[in-house]
Amino acid sequence: MVKAEKIDHICIAVKDLAKARRAYEDRLGLELAFEYVAESESIKVARYYVGEVALELMEPTRPDSEVGRFLKRRGEGLFLISYRVADVEAALAEYRVKGEKTIDQKPRRLMGIRYAFIHPPKDLSGVLTEILDGDFDPQKL
Repeated sequence: MVKAEKIDHICIAVKDLAKARRAYEDRLGLELAFEYVAESESIKVARYYVGEVALELMEPTRPDSEVGRFLKRRGEGLFLISYRVADVEAALAEYRVKGEKTIDQKPRRLMGIRYAFIHPPKDLSGVLTEILDGDFDPQKL
């Protein structure tokens, strides 16, 4: 059985990353861990840590990207929650055996992690859900 071990990160879609950074840093005292651009996902990201959980503010780099389309449909707000699992590839195989839908058939890779998206969000209370494994390393961007 696929088991979420912990929440790895929470992503919030924003229209203006600089403005959102100021608000989160000024109002909540968050300290920026780092920024990065994920060309594969067409996003610019500011990452913070609140305890062990990362918070990512994501601005689309293209209006037709997944985050860009989300902003057009729903406006700014919670975009996804990412859960750490023991093995993303095994989890995807288990979902297929059970007949459950996933966006990805095989793991994507970014900065030392493997990740995949579960589908559809409506089955998980309207929240896009990501599973991941591996060690996050911003040097591997």
